[in-house]
Amino acid sequence: METAMKIRGWILGDGRSIRAVARETGISRTTIKKYLKDPEQPQYRERQLRVGHKLNAQFEARLREFFKHDLQLRRRERRTAKKLYEALVAEGYTGSYSPVQRFVGGLKKSSGTDTSDAFIPLYFAPGDALQFDWSEEYVMLGGVEHKVHVAHFRLCHSRKPFVAAYMNEKQEMVLDAFVRALAFFGGVPRRVIIDNPKTMVTYVSRSKD
Repeated sequence: METAMKIRGWILGDGRSIRAVARETGISRTTIKKYLKDPEQPQYRERQLRVGHKLNAQFEARLREFFKHDLQLRRRERRTAKKLYEALVAEGYTGSYSPVQRFVGGLKKSSGTDTSDAFIPLYFAPGDALQFDWSEEYVMLGGVEHKVHVAHFRLCHSRKPFVAAYMNEKQEMVLDAFVRALAFFGGVPRRVIIDNPKTMVTYVSRSKD
């Protein structure tokens, strides 16, 4: 019942989309739609987690499912330990955040995705570098949910951001995003750091065809 009410509040009260809530909580869109029709929580014994304050084997297994699912997403779209904790709470976990944080940290180390020990330059000279990456977001346009592709730019020295949304990530959109970003920043940096260079290589390959 509590899970259903939280989800109804997120969607009906906060205006969040079904797809976004499903992605953040790991609960299927079919189940979420049932919550919206009937606040009484459906009883699925094979999926239902026992409410408890300890991070037991059931909740650990659920965290592994969440983590495995997020590995298929872009780094920017993966949930933090805090978001995974909130997803567990939505399924009945009443314990503290610390055990979840430690468990997720272990999953990151074992999967090789832990970057806490990685070397990251702490200083960039003015005009030295610009970071670029894409993310996928969901917005309501004319009462219909649409997926949009958002180009993210950030100057490494000042941390000044610029974002632009498009309906796809085709080469024309990439070029337009860069033109708009450089015009916004008022100059051209010495180098561009691309978080997902594979995407750019794909565009070049397609343009040659």
